[in-house]
Amino acid sequence: MGKILVIDDEDNILELIKFNLEKDGHQVILAKNGEEGLHFAKVELPDLIILDVMIPEPDGLEVCRKLRHDDNTSSIPILMISARGDILDRVVGLEMGADDYIPKPFSPRELNARVKANLRRTKNEKPQFTSSRELKSEGLVIDVEKFQVLLNNQLINFTPKEFKLLHTLMAYPGKVFTREQLLDRVWGFEFNVDTRTVDVHVRYVRQKIEDDPSNPQYIKTVRGIGYKFVDNSNNKLP
Repeated sequence: MGKILVIDDEDNILELIKFNLEKDGHQVILAKNGEEGLHFAKVELPDLIILDVMIPEPDGLEVCRKLRHDDNTSSIPILMISARGDILDRVVGLEMGADDYIPKPFSPRELNARVKANLRRTKNEKPQFTSSRELKSEGLVIDVEKFQVLLNNQLINFTPKEFKLLHTLMAYPGKVFTREQLLDRVWGFEFNVDTRTVDVHVRYVRQKIEDDPSNPQYIKTVRGIGYKFVDNSNNKLP
């Protein structure tokens, strides 16, 4: 069970979510606007945040962006919800750093299942990186035990999914991964995401590790297939 922060401006939605999550044994914190949500996220450090797109002061997309750019909250999984439910909301939400997306109206059972799945993934995320303690490539280092990425000895802030994506590619230099393979390894097929999510997260990783993200040296695009990691030191898993 976990501590869940719910940010929504509709009282009936807040009470519905609170009732069903507490029935599953979760501790629930409620916020009615973006400012309250950001405050509780930083003070309470919840295990998961349920965030409505259309909240006021600021809206959900801006809240998501701010959470992802704060070292204290950047790794908290975010489940975004929206009454509009169109594809643009979903794509923009994922681009801002949301982990999952569910349109309104939703069934309490589906919401609870998504919460459980995201909490389970987060709980199991770090132990999955046990095949190699450290990976290196020309100034880029992944320290698995410390869950850190360093570039030229400078610590770079990574979300769990960005870390897992980079680790997956870097652990097998030269291997071409399809977008579907990366979805399976990083997100798992239990999540309702599509291959564009991979492209978005690759872009985020490139922005953090590449001198020129438009001309990447580490993560190369293999046109029509997917991505591969280029490592001149030929660092491989044992």
